[in-house]
Formats: sequence, C-alpha cells, structure tokens
Amino acid sequence: MTPQPAQPNPQLGAAVKAADRAHVFHSWSAQELIDPLAVAGAEGSYFWDYEGNSYLDFTSGLVFTNIGYQHPKVVAAIQEQAGKLTTFAPAFAIESRSEAARLIAERTPGDLDKIFFTNGGAEAVENAVRMARVHTGRAKVLSAYRSYHGSTSAAINLTGDPRRWASDTGAAGVVHFWAPFLYRSAFYAENERQECERALTHLEDTIAYEGPGTIAAIVLETVPGTAGIMVPPPGYLQGVRELCDRHGIVFVLDEVMAGFGRTGKWFAAEHFDVVPDLMTFAKGVNSGYVPLGGVAINGEIAETFARRPYPGGLTYSGHPLACAAAVATINAMAEEGVVEHAARLGEELIGPRLREIAARHPSVGEVRGLGMFWALELVRDRSTREPLTPYNASGEAAAPMNAFAAAAKRNGLWPFVNMNRTHVVPALNISEAEAKEGLAALDEALTVADGFTV
Repeated sequence: MTPQPAQPNPQLGAAVKAADRAHVFHSWSAQELIDPLAVAGAEGSYFWDYEGNSYLDFTSGLVFTNIGYQHPKVVAAIQEQAGKLTTFAPAFAIESRSEAARLIAERTPGDLDKIFFTNGGAEAVENAVRMARVHTGRAKVLSAYRSYHGSTSAAINLTGDPRRWASDTGAAGVVHFWAPFLYRSAFYAENERQECERALTHLEDTIAYEGPGTIAAIVLETVPGTAGIMVPPPGYLQGVRELCDRHGIVFVLDEVMAGFGRTGKWFAAEHFDVVPDLMTFAKGVNSGYVPLGGVAINGEIAETFARRPYPGGLTYSGHPLACAAAVATINAMAEEGVVEHAARLGEELIGPRLREIAARHPSVGEVRGLGMFWALELVRDRSTREPLTPYNASGEAAAPMNAFAAAAKRNGLWPFVNMNRTHVVPALNISEAEAKEGLAALDEALTVADGFTV
C-alpha cells in the first residue's frame, strides 16, 4: 500500500528548491543544467514531493536503502543511541561499534574477522588499497574496466568508467583490464565457459606483462553495480583467487553495492564460493541511515598490523550513531528474513517478469541479475547490439535514455538509469504487490525506448 504523503505544500517545496539552487553544489553535475526534485518525505519503498506526487523508488536511494525508508527499528536505535552517547573518538571501545563489528564479522566469508570502519564506500576502497600496499610492499593495483569504486583519489583511479577521466593523471599505479561480460565480450566468446577462460587468460597475461612482483592487489566488484550488474560466469572469481594466491597478490572484493543482501545473500561472494583477502562494504550495512562503510580484513593482513601501526585513520571511524544503525539494520534483516525474501522474490518474480518484459520490447537486449540486483541492457538494434545511445552520451545524443526515464517518472516509478541501462534495485523487503506495480510501470515506459529502435 502506498504511504500517504503529508498535505501538499508547493510553497515550501519552492523554497526548498530555491535554497538548493542557490547554495547546494551537486555531485557529478553541471550545476546550471540540473533540476533536482524537492523531496518532502519517504517511507518504505516510496518517496514523495511537495506537490503530493508519490514515486515507487526502484533505485533504493543510490542502492543503499536496503530495508527501505524510515524503518522503525533503525530509527528507534538511532534515537536511543543519540540519547545515550551521540559521538565518541574512534580509539575507544564503544558498545555499538563493537557490536556492529561482531555482527558484520559473523556474516563475512572465511576469516574476514577484523573490521576497519570508514564513513562510506570510497573511503573503504582507499583503505583496502593502502592495507594491500603496506602488507605486500608493492605499489601497483589492477582493476577492471566497467567498474565503479568511488570518487576519492585511489578509488576514482580504480574506477573503469568515464567519471575517472577528469581526475586520471596516469600516475596512481593503477592498471585496468577487461573482466568478463559475455553480452559485449572483449574476447569474441560464444558462451560463458569461453568468456571465463579467455578473461582469466587475459588477466594472467596482464599480470605477467606488468610484473607479478610489482602488483599489490586486484580489486573487483563481486557483481559490478553501476556499470551494469554483470554477474561473473562460474569459475571466474575462483580463477582470480588462484592467480592472486600464485603471485602473492591481495584479492580485494568490493561489496559496497552488492553486499548486505542485495544479491539474495548476505554477501555476493557466497554465490561464487570465494573468499577474498579484503572486502569493502558500505551502503546496505545500515540502509544508509547514517554514513558508514568499512573493510573486512583476513587474519594474515590483520597480523601485519598486530605490532606495526596501521598508517591510516578517520575522525568519525565507527561513529556510534552509524554503528547503532548498523546493529539495528542487521538484526532487523535477520529477524524479518529480508535476505531470504530478496532471494525468493528475485528468483520467482523479478527475474521472470523482467524476462517477459524483455520479450515484448525490442529496446531490451539483455536481462541479468540476482536477488534485488537487476539490469536491462537497452539497445537500438537487437541483432547488432548497438547501444540505445553512444557510450558516455550527453545532450541530444542521450535523448532516448532521457525520454525513457521521464516516461517512468510520469508512471510514478523513479528509475536508476546509467548510460544504456536501467537497473531494478528496489528495497530488499519490497512487497510482491509493490514489485508488480513497479514492473508494470517499467513495462509501459519501455514503449518510449522502443520508439528509438530500428
């Protein structure tokens, strides 16, 4: 059932918008070309504006509100912690911090039992890279094209999409390689087995030519998120694990987006029976209610810093309010069976319905995903797989995707669009009725994208 927004208040909405336009500098945007929606409130899977219009959020904020907006157990935990101990320095043992670390370590694979807290995902990646470099004494880091790891210094250089270009000096010690993506294979593969084998051969060759003894880490998103939710083929991540073991390279899995139930497992690594040396997380750890991220560290790397100081830290590391939110979120997810619900709904409803929708729309080239983590690849021509818009399109060239997104919003659905993809990433505890509502709106909006196909 759609939550009922408060009484419309267009005057307040106009004031909020005016203050935003006068003073807020927005990320990833040309400031004079954007028109942010003024949001009045949110609950569960919905949010609404000051005009009284409600939207079903198929973006989970930025893929972080894994248990939806305003979950009462998490709100209550933040309020209780604020009344008890609002903040405290990271060098002390604090109940909410200790408990959050314990709950996270219980769910991470293997011996990833030490938790270094950060304020978000990019900082988690920064510190994972630093740990790997100090641990190995090596400088170079490998990461994939078609990836996103954050916008801070090391993280943006690891990123494999156009957002890196403006900040890439070529001096960050990062080398990019092609990870598997059968639909747009860089290896002329005809099936998943070939794609896996050829991608691993390519990575092995890259390591050989870069010099194994110079490489500190390989950093991969377990399931790449923003770049298009490309689920790796069977055996690929295990093959990367073997290459890292062979050459003494630290294997880092970035689960900032894929972690905490998004794929229908607590961590996406569980799908592939692989254990990294370091794992980054953020977003869903506390549904984004208070900024929090971190690095889960294995025993060997933790031992490096047992008697040697770790050269890094953050003023707000393990902030009590954020950790209290994490404790409440993890416990609520466990008590309410949220991860299991996400797995079931993804397998029985979201995936099948998306494939039915794709069959009706010539603009959909491929459907892929797991749990509550799905993407539709939009194309101009199914036979040639020509993208609906050119790579990194803007202005008039991006018109087809802009028209599709506008149609979705008119239907009461807030979509996640990136380049030539629309992602389906709702709250993990979305109801079946809400999911069907959103998929119906998506189905209708895709008729607009169909109008741009050949």
